[in-house]
Amino acid sequence: MLSSLLPAVRSLLVACLLAGVAPAALADNVADAQRLLKQGQQAAALDRIEEHLASNPGDARGRFSKGLILVEMGRPADAMTVFSKLIEDYPELPEPYNNLAVLYAQQKQYDKARTALEMAIRIQPTYATAYENLGDIHARLAGQFYEKALQLDPAKKAAQLKLSRVREVGSGGLGEAGRSVSRLAAGPDSTAAGVPAAAADRGAAAVGGADEKEVARTIEAWARAWSRKDAKAYFAHYAADFRAPRGMTRKAWEEGRRRPMQKAGRLQVEVEDIRVAFADGKATVRFRQTFSSPSLTSTVAKTMVLVRSGGRWLIQEERVG
Repeated sequence: MLSSLLPAVRSLLVACLLAGVAPAALADNVADAQRLLKQGQQAAALDRIEEHLASNPGDARGRFSKGLILVEMGRPADAMTVFSKLIEDYPELPEPYNNLAVLYAQQKQYDKARTALEMAIRIQPTYATAYENLGDIHARLAGQFYEKALQLDPAKKAAQLKLSRVREVGSGGLGEAGRSVSRLAAGPDSTAAGVPAAAADRGAAAVGGADEKEVARTIEAWARAWSRKDAKAYFAHYAADFRAPRGMTRKAWEEGRRRPMQKAGRLQVEVEDIRVAFADGKATVRFRQTFSSPSLTSTVAKTMVLVRSGGRWLIQEERVG
C-alpha cells in the first residue's frame, strides 16, 4: 500500500525558498498542505499546491510537495512525472532522483532505481538516505539472482540460505515484503533526506561550509549537463544577468555554446580542484576544467562568479584564468 511508504511525509513538508516566492508565503503554502494531509484531506492538499503552482509554476519546493502528495494519494505514475520533470529543470538536486528510485523499486524496475540512486549519490556524496536505498536495491537484485539459481538447481542449499538472508535484510524494519526501498526524501535540502538544511534567505553575508559544498555541487552539475549535451539544463545554470564574454549578446553566446552540443560525438567535461570564496553575497569559484571531444581536448583554469537567486546559485560571470 503506497500510503504506508510515507511515515514522515505529513510531518516533514518543510519550507525552502527555491524559486522566486517569499519565504513566509511558501512556508504557509507547505504548512497548509501538511495540515490538510494530517487531516486526511489529500485532495484538498493537492488543490492547495496546485493553486500555489498556478502562480509560481517554477517553484521547486511546491512541485516536490506535489509529487509527495501524489504518492500519498496512490498515484505513482503522476508522481514519477513530477519528479522526472524536476530532474530536468533542477538536475543539481539529488532528492528527486531518490524519490523516483523509490517509485521504480515499487514497480520492481530495480535497474532503473539503481541508476537513479547512483545519480543522487554522484550529486550529493554524503546523501545517507540514497546510500541506504541503494543497499536495499542491491539486496533485491541479489535476491533475483539467488531465485534464478534455485530455479535451475533447487538443491543448492547455499543459494537458499543466501536468499533467506537477503529477504530478511530487504524487509527488516519495514513491516511487509516488497517495501525494501521506501525512504522518500521529504524535500530538496531537507534534513529528513540526510543532507544539510538550506536557509531560506542568506542575504548578502558571507556564508559557511554548507554553502561552499552547494556551490561546488552547482559547478559539478553544470559540467554534467554540458557533458550530456543537455542545453536546457546547461543554460539553466546561468543567471538572467549573466555577463557574456567579449561583449557578446546573450543570444549570440548561447548559440556559440549550443552548436558544439548539437554535433555528433561524445563530450566530456570534468572539473577538479574546486575552490570557493565568498564576498558581498557572491561566490567566486576557481577550478580546473578539462574538455574532451572527438576533435579537441583542452585543460584550462577557470573562474566563475555565482550569485544566489531564487534559492539557487547561478553563474553571473565566467572567464578563463
